[in-house]
Amino acid sequence: MGQPQRQFFIVAAEASGDAHAAHLVNELKQIDPCLKFSGLGGSCLRANGVELYYDMSALAVVGFIEVLKHYGEIRRVFQLIIKKIDEIRPQAVILVDYPGFNLRLAKEIKRRNIPVIYYISPQVWAWKENRVQHIKKYVDCMLVLFPFEKEFYARHGMAVEWVGHPLVDSVVAQVPKNKFLDQHGLKADKMTIALLPGSRYHEVCQLLPVMLRAADIIQKEFPQIQFYVLQAHTIEQSLLESFCRQARYPLKIVRGETYAGINACDLCVVASGTATLETAILGKPMVIVYKTSLLTWLLARLLVKIPYIGLVNVVAGEKIVPECIQFQATGSCIALELRKMITDKARMAQIKTQLQRIKGMLGRGGSSQRAAQIIYRTISPPMAASTLNQFKNTLHNPPGATV
Repeated sequence: MGQPQRQFFIVAAEASGDAHAAHLVNELKQIDPCLKFSGLGGSCLRANGVELYYDMSALAVVGFIEVLKHYGEIRRVFQLIIKKIDEIRPQAVILVDYPGFNLRLAKEIKRRNIPVIYYISPQVWAWKENRVQHIKKYVDCMLVLFPFEKEFYARHGMAVEWVGHPLVDSVVAQVPKNKFLDQHGLKADKMTIALLPGSRYHEVCQLLPVMLRAADIIQKEFPQIQFYVLQAHTIEQSLLESFCRQARYPLKIVRGETYAGINACDLCVVASGTATLETAILGKPMVIVYKTSLLTWLLARLLVKIPYIGLVNVVAGEKIVPECIQFQATGSCIALELRKMITDKARMAQIKTQLQRIKGMLGRGGSSQRAAQIIYRTISPPMAASTLNQFKNTLHNPPGATV
């Protein structure tokens, strides 16, 4: 009888999680080309040969009220996942970020005695710290991106490994600054500000109008400054165009060149999220912006325990770049923070130095490969009933170089 086929089930919802999961799948295939993957995700996982039962990008919503609006569909997808896992009986399930959904899923998976690996930690260190006990009960290993996360989970007695951040490898500007500006009809001798309004429909609707208002204020005061909008691959250009038509002057919308676009600018206005780390890796000062529904914001204020929302500031442990959040997410507030940096070269230089320090805290590269090596040990032969215990033991001596 031949060896049973090894299969992973993977769940990644948001655009950044889908991209990181795709890199992980690619590294696992480098270790063993015979591995099979199925699950839920987006275009990046599909492009890497993962059989998707549902495109999760449609459910990539953030906030309590926003999730409630999609509850029926989320419940239906949850039940679909359980059904597929029961049919497939994978060697392990890899859950990527998306904690409200994935932590409930982890509980159901553990009832089936299937190893659960969580890649990209839920931000329980920022809110609901008591949920770590739930995670410890249902997750066999947590693979984290930031060093402070390893300290957090280890302090709670959980199996955890810091693998570093995959963005260190993937964030590379392929097009030189002057070439990018020339290709898009922009002037190399002008100060340039890029607007990154997010990768979700509701984010763009909330944030792009206030970003454009800030651009109007700054451009009126500093006519030599030029702006452009960087379009996420999950957002339709027609949506951006509908807002940009309201700006004082025409704005260039650039699709599919996010890293080159960040690299070519002097300053960024960025929706809070993964894009802030991408901007930090490329060394660009920024203003972080975020806004959500009022009820979601009020609930978050009760639960969130850390003073900052931007990942750059969270990793730094201090506010190194300004944040315009909720009631401060207005055109005038964003313009004020931009003006401070535009007119203070010393502050700009200081921020760039601090961003270099943040980049160093994300690891030396090779994070997806390290994560893949650890995960692969869950299904390495010989298969035995003690797989989980063997797996946990490997966490104290992970393969390859440590970060």
